[in-house]
Amino acid sequence: MDGKVLEFTLRGTILGILITLVFTAANVYLGLKVGLTFATSIPAAVISMAVLSAFKDSTILENNIVQTIASAAGTLSAIIFVLPGLLIVGWWADFPFWTSFWICASGGILGVLFTIPLRRAMVVNTDLPYPEGVAAAEVLEVGEAARKSDSTESREGLMAVIYGAVASAGLAIVAATGYATAEFTRYFRLDRFNWPNAASGFDMGFSLALVGAGYLVGLSVGMAMLLGLFISWGVAVPYLTAHPFPVPHNPFTLADVDNYTDFIWRKHVRFIGAGAIAVASVWTLMKLIGPVVSGVVSTLSASRAAKGGKGERTDTDMSPGAIALIALACLAVIAWLLFEFLQPTPLVGRTTALIATAIPFVFIGGFLIAAICGYMAGLIGASNSPISGVGILAILFCTLVLVAVVHPGADARQ
Repeated sequence: MDGKVLEFTLRGTILGILITLVFTAANVYLGLKVGLTFATSIPAAVISMAVLSAFKDSTILENNIVQTIASAAGTLSAIIFVLPGLLIVGWWADFPFWTSFWICASGGILGVLFTIPLRRAMVVNTDLPYPEGVAAAEVLEVGEAARKSDSTESREGLMAVIYGAVASAGLAIVAATGYATAEFTRYFRLDRFNWPNAASGFDMGFSLALVGAGYLVGLSVGMAMLLGLFISWGVAVPYLTAHPFPVPHNPFTLADVDNYTDFIWRKHVRFIGAGAIAVASVWTLMKLIGPVVSGVVSTLSASRAAKGGKGERTDTDMSPGAIALIALACLAVIAWLLFEFLQPTPLVGRTTALIATAIPFVFIGGFLIAAICGYMAGLIGASNSPISGVGILAILFCTLVLVAVVHPGADARQ
């Protein structure tokens, strides 16, 4: 496929942008409503195949470009877990377009750059299942085989993909109209189980997309998630409802078991989960140090081979010089955003110190978060990756850095 095969085309780019707009809006709505986003690669691959099949010269590589562009809808929409906080605390009265645009652009491009040296460590030289990536590849391969041949197997595979997509969308529509229930939440006291003043609950949901993701991630990952559910709702929530922490104070009483238990879950147990993610992240990073270093070395070697005309097209990364130049441009934009953000604040006199501290934190912290999220996406899929939990950890570490640089005083508390 190293010949004149259509891959990065104008029509594919336009189609990818249009799909990204639609799926980003859907992800933002879903994320603000229920706190979840979904990976867009698989539905984008299906739509791309359906649209580009009208062109006789379309290829699987062109479809891959479309679904790759559209995959940004599932990543950039995660900004909803951060920016609304500025509205909630009253700092923003609305969303300033250009400020929000440059935040997304600089952070998003920097994150993509981080994935280049991580690719060899976490994709090429790894045994991670990448359930959604594998599923997207299977969709593209089935569609390409069906387009090129009239074999019964290819047609059956494509029809299975279409039936699955229609069934999943149909269930979502029926649930949204209220004719069926896709989610069910209930809280209850545990007095009858000889655990006085304790309560627990469950939040059940059904999605055909998650059924498919569960099949792809395998039994071991599914059992790990089930164990986490049991620890949270079978141990942590009952114990903390019976022996609550004094801070933050629970404004509800056990008589209002729904709100009381939900408060314990949101204000305590979720942070225990975030701590577990932090420990797992540190362990993951320790395991990834060697592969990441070897991946960076391999990237440099591949870059030198590409300059000599010896490297494979599919194994050629962006040159280290270009990566560094674009990264510096992104960091310059971030420094400008920080400068503008600090001007109306009481901390304007410490602008230089804060920017000098924030830029290395953004660069190093961003690389670590990219590695963590990439590993989790490879393990359990992007749809189930705990992006919000990682965001909480990033904010906590950022707070610690700020406290270390700006000692809390009268001017810092205004």
